[in-house]
Amino acid sequence: MTPGPLAPRDAAALWPLCLAIAERHRQGWPPAGPELPLAWSPAGGYALPPGWNADACTLFELLKPLLDRHEVDAGWTVGQLGQSLDGCIATHSGDSCFVNGPEGLVHVHRLRALCDAVIVGAGTAALDNPQLTTRRVTGPNATRVVLDPSLRVPATARVFHDDQAPTLLVCNEDRRAEAEARFGAARVVAVPRHTQAFCLALPDVVKALHARGLRRLFVEGGGVTVSEFVRQGCLDRLHLIVAPVVIGDGQRGLSVRPATAMRDALRPPARTFTLGQDVLWDMDLRAEAVPNPRL
Repeated sequence: MTPGPLAPRDAAALWPLCLAIAERHRQGWPPAGPELPLAWSPAGGYALPPGWNADACTLFELLKPLLDRHEVDAGWTVGQLGQSLDGCIATHSGDSCFVNGPEGLVHVHRLRALCDAVIVGAGTAALDNPQLTTRRVTGPNATRVVLDPSLRVPATARVFHDDQAPTLLVCNEDRRAEAEARFGAARVVAVPRHTQAFCLALPDVVKALHARGLRRLFVEGGGVTVSEFVRQGCLDRLHLIVAPVVIGDGQRGLSVRPATAMRDALRPPARTFTLGQDVLWDMDLRAEAVPNPRL
């Protein structure tokens, strides 16, 4: 419920309403209802009533494009990368603790809680051995999805044994039998091999996850995986968190196909939000690119 007149109307009080909207998504309920006292219209989506403080309004505006997607057959896929001013997500040795500040970590956990599935690549799963659970905010754990076309991730990885949330492994179709023997058939999603080096056709991955009821997808990392989702046109939005630090050289973050001329460069509509000392760029990758004003 919305806080009373004397209760704080801050980001902490708003967050349960965001979770309630996400639950309506999962259950297929209508976007509005008496138990969710936020205004809704098909044209404008959700609207925050007056009286909330600046932090709550900022959080609402950041998450609103995701919360508004209520069509029964609609899903969305959002990616996130945290990187330095010079475009690195870690040093060459792999040290990334921590490129971004604590506010960025809270944002990552919020996206996990709002989504049906959180996706990482094999490199992130093997090197970082992450939990991929929601710990810094209240909210449910998403299904964890590891993209591992050639079965690089060991079966001893934490996500396959900690019983904190369901975990799926996505591999190439020609590795299905080996994957099922290693991880169990219920955990394996096999898709056709992609013609390029990444080896997974990501539109097929998204389709397979949707078929399992996982329609709100969060691509958390790493840089290769998020970049490949951009290249294959499988992201609706990208949250790029830039920290005021210069690493000098290291593991690259976002990497897309190079443009031969500025008129061909990817120029999505974007908004910026302050997260502590970091700046989050929210990019709409489904909108038409904005023309270069100098052309």
